[in-house]
Amino acid sequence: MNEMATPTPAKVDAVTVEIVRRGLIAVTEEMKTNLMRTAYNLIIYEALDFTVGLFTKEGDTVSIGLGLPMFIRGMSETVKAKIRHFGYENIHEGDILVTNDAYTTGSHLNHFTFTMPIFYGGELIGFTCCMAHWLDVGGTLGTVTTDIFSEGIQIPIVKYRRRGEVNQDLIDIIAMNVRLSEKAMGDLRAQIVAITTGERRYLELVTRYGWGAVRGAIDVIMDQSEALARANTRNIPDGVYEAESFMDDDGLEVGEPVPIRVRVEKRGEEVTIDLSDVAKQVRGFYNSGVTTGIACAQVAFKCLATPTDYPVNEGSFRNLKVIMPMGTVVSAERPAPMRVWMTYPMTVIDTIFKAMAKAIPDRVASGHHADLVFPNIHGINPADGKFYIVGIGPLGGGWGAKATEDGVSATVCINDGDTHNSPTEQLEAKYPVLVERYALREDSGGAGRFRGGLGCEQVVQALAPFQLTTRIDRVHCKPWGLDGGQDAAGNGIGLRRNGTWETDFANAKVFNVRLKAGDAYMMRSGGGGGFGVPVARDPARVARDVRQGYVSRAVALSTYRVVLDAAGGVDEAATRALRARTDIAAPGPAGAADEAGPQLEVSPG
Repeated sequence: MNEMATPTPAKVDAVTVEIVRRGLIAVTEEMKTNLMRTAYNLIIYEALDFTVGLFTKEGDTVSIGLGLPMFIRGMSETVKAKIRHFGYENIHEGDILVTNDAYTTGSHLNHFTFTMPIFYGGELIGFTCCMAHWLDVGGTLGTVTTDIFSEGIQIPIVKYRRRGEVNQDLIDIIAMNVRLSEKAMGDLRAQIVAITTGERRYLELVTRYGWGAVRGAIDVIMDQSEALARANTRNIPDGVYEAESFMDDDGLEVGEPVPIRVRVEKRGEEVTIDLSDVAKQVRGFYNSGVTTGIACAQVAFKCLATPTDYPVNEGSFRNLKVIMPMGTVVSAERPAPMRVWMTYPMTVIDTIFKAMAKAIPDRVASGHHADLVFPNIHGINPADGKFYIVGIGPLGGGWGAKATEDGVSATVCINDGDTHNSPTEQLEAKYPVLVERYALREDSGGAGRFRGGLGCEQVVQALAPFQLTTRIDRVHCKPWGLDGGQDAAGNGIGLRRNGTWETDFANAKVFNVRLKAGDAYMMRSGGGGGFGVPVARDPARVARDVRQGYVSRAVALSTYRVVLDAAGGVDEAATRALRARTDIAAPGPAGAADEAGPQLEVSPG
């Protein structure tokens, strides 16, 4: 007979705590795996644009399967919103609750979120949840939306399943309002598999060790996360730290920067992150909801205070206060458009790190490329005559260098964490495209004692006509260097039409451009900023960078002031003499040389 649920957690020993800790992680990782195995769309099973999690009866985070960091707050707040909407008295065994409300999840309508209550001994003990990206939810394609109503179907908080009985009317309404209903329904079923897997495995854990022991272990795990966060916070000097940056524009007011300003106050074991001066919500579709604004602060804080503490849980944030007024680009209010919700938060997080560089330079990184750098394309596939939509990416780019190491290259931006790029073989097999080139961008990383990571360049040829849309930012706000490190190259876009490249765009946002067979687009991700002055870099490392194709000989000479011989080795005497000279002007930022256009070796097709 099952042990009845009890409101009083049991005292548990350290061994049981660790078994439960690993068990919670195993549950959410199996949820993740089963979703990947059963989903219909590349964006879920290859790109991994989703997150799964376990939550307490109150909706607090117990464990999140590694995925999109920005869902760290949105999922918990969505579970809590569902609890408030129905009340505990109206949540029953066999129910499944769903919404894609952008102002609840904090993201866009493409994120359908399913939540299942977990009952043990007849009492509610928690929830499983899965938030995943649907490729299409209706709405307009290829243009800048200016309100939520043009972005697709909106599903309020409702029951997908009531006491085990599926709401077929809801399914029919959703299916009629999306373009790719077969795939949407497949992804829906995959999400149900994920949350039911979570329910089953969590109950197995509870049955084996007892609910009192599991709940007691969860409390200990959260307390340990809090203790670690407080200990690592004490190591940060007290003070007020501020920084600012900007986004290129909102897609409508082209060339009008959107300011990002942050303020961090550290006192004792407490940190306050104030996002009051982030720009007001914009007319274009780059807004996100308040839960994402809070997530910006939480993701940055976790990276600084508890970067390796798992599972991700509520305890890590007990000593963090977030000031987040409504009506900003990361706390937008209805009916602000939200389709490209993920772009601005990355730079908010980057800017928090920038502020903290003044206090803890050894624990932050320079700026990174901070964009997914991917296009949306749609058209008719000549292979089967059917309409298709695909987002190719994320491309991956450069991350900033740290005080002790180079930045990583070709790595997805911070907002998307565990997401992957699109395999070339999958793209070419499923869609009328040919990937001509996918390579690292030489000289795109910011120069420094430690070099920023490199961005990527991808050239994709259309094998049949399609419509292309890109929403890329951080072209003009380049990834910044720290402590004398140089800025990196920014993101960019190029179009090849009738054999001629066009790269002279005001930004990297192009909407509903038609490419015919033989035309191509080029996506360029930025690099990461450098850390420390470039002339302090070990010449042997510069020589290695040149051999690897990361840095050109010209930049090695002009920026790092390293003289290489004909074989690529360091001419040590000439290098010492060059670095000793004081009559040479300060070098320009790395990556500037290749901003003018595509590299010459790019094939015209």
